[in-house]
Amino acid sequence: MNNTAPGKGFLFAILGYGVWGFLPLYWRLLSAIDSMHILSFRILVSLVTVGIVLLIKRNYLWLTIFKDAKNAVFQILTGLFLSISWGLFIWAVNRGATLEASLGYYINPLISIVLGLLFFRERLRLLQWAAVAIALAGVLTLTVLSGTLPWIPLGLALSFGFYGLFKKQTSLPALESLGAETLASTPIGILLLFFGFGDNISFSGLQGLDYLFSLPVYVWVSLAFCGLVSAFPLYCFAKGAKLLPLSSLGFLQFISPTLNFFIGVFIFGEAFPFHYLIAFICIWTAVLLYIVSLKRR
Repeated sequence: MNNTAPGKGFLFAILGYGVWGFLPLYWRLLSAIDSMHILSFRILVSLVTVGIVLLIKRNYLWLTIFKDAKNAVFQILTGLFLSISWGLFIWAVNRGATLEASLGYYINPLISIVLGLLFFRERLRLLQWAAVAIALAGVLTLTVLSGTLPWIPLGLALSFGFYGLFKKQTSLPALESLGAETLASTPIGILLLFFGFGDNISFSGLQGLDYLFSLPVYVWVSLAFCGLVSAFPLYCFAKGAKLLPLSSLGFLQFISPTLNFFIGVFIFGEAFPFHYLIAFICIWTAVLLYIVSLKRR
């Protein structure tokens, strides 16, 4: 690794996590569109955007991965959990739950630790056990004091954790991987277009999309760029991951939920009750222990 590689790695990683961190502002631009319809367009436009780039580069590797049954299954599962994660995050932001979404992405690395323990028999260090225990205490505190299970943070942490788990079984580079994942998710994207998601989910056909034609031009322009918004940070992350050690990447990954947190509190003005403060203190403590464990490793 040359002397400029770490600097470039930090630049790419900060760009990637920075874009992810500011995405709540982007999804709010599209709040006039139903969250599940946004998800549908995100899947389909991402596929078109990435597909065009790869076809221009004459890269067809991402299409051949479906020839092998085992790879196809893992790619379909990866696409499924990516869709769940994307959809839940968009829905949470546009219903005023950005803080809960940020909490989910703080918890996610700790969920990944547990999944590594369960599926790959990875050994946990003492600090990592402590981090998982404190994070669990934070979730239990939030559950008891709010009276409900914090299913948005847990849903995001688990869906993205399983996305990473199944993604680990494939060997495609970043753009090819996104192309294959969105291709696998295309049936979900198309199916969502035919449903209305008001008070009750109902089959509305394409007529349920008529409301889109009355929306301002800036909404359509923003919608057209959702593929680029999805692909660019992923590309930056992949470049940064190649140039940086795991400990640096493990620290930088908390940029995005931190930005989500500040956007939720200071821009969207979301409520931050006392029981949220207790839960976040637990999670932040767990995150600090996790980072220290990476540095020691």
